[in-house]
This record gives sequence, structure tokens and C-alpha cells, in this order.
Amino acid sequence: RGHVLSDSRSDPALACKSFTAELVILSHPGEISPGYSPVLDMHTAHVACTLQTIHAKIDRRTGKPVAGDPPKFLKAGDAASVEFVPRKPLCVEPYRKYPG
Repeated sequence: RGHVLSDSRSDPALACKSFTAELVILSHPGEISPGYSPVLDMHTAHVACTLQTIHAKIDRRTGKPVAGDPPKFLKAGDAASVEFVPRKPLCVEPYRKYPG
């Protein structure tokens, strides 16, 4: 669902195998750990993705990673840097290449 427009000669859109995302868990009844498969909404895409790895918790006030080992799970109120693997082809542009 949805369309992806890109410059096919100089900067073609490509499906990703995985992507890193920063997320905040606003409301969830339990713990979220690798293997969890939510449906993510990104622009017009609505795709199930599997949480592969939790890289680090992030301080919600500063946006910086919290020191220490990566957590084994996340819960409501946590912010984190995580890696997702989409279950269907998905184009995700890197923020550092296309900032806003």
C-alpha cells in the first residue's frame, strides 16, 4: 500500500533488510523484548516488523543513550534505539541523509 517516489538514476529507493529506529513506548501492558512483532506505521506504509535487537535505552530528556548494557526488555515509558526487520518489502530513508 502506498507509493514511493525517487530519482531512479541518481538515488533510487531500495527495500531495506532491517532498520534502526528510536522509539518511545507510550502505553503497553507488558514487557517488549526481541521477537516482538508490532505493526508499524511509517508515512503511508503499514507493515508488520519484528524487533530484532535492543541497542540501548535513551534518556527521553536529552535524547542520548543511557550508559550500561543494553536492556533485555522495554516497558511503558521507555525510550530506546532498536533494530527492526520488516516482514514485507519496505523502503525506509535514513534520517541523516534526508533530515526532515
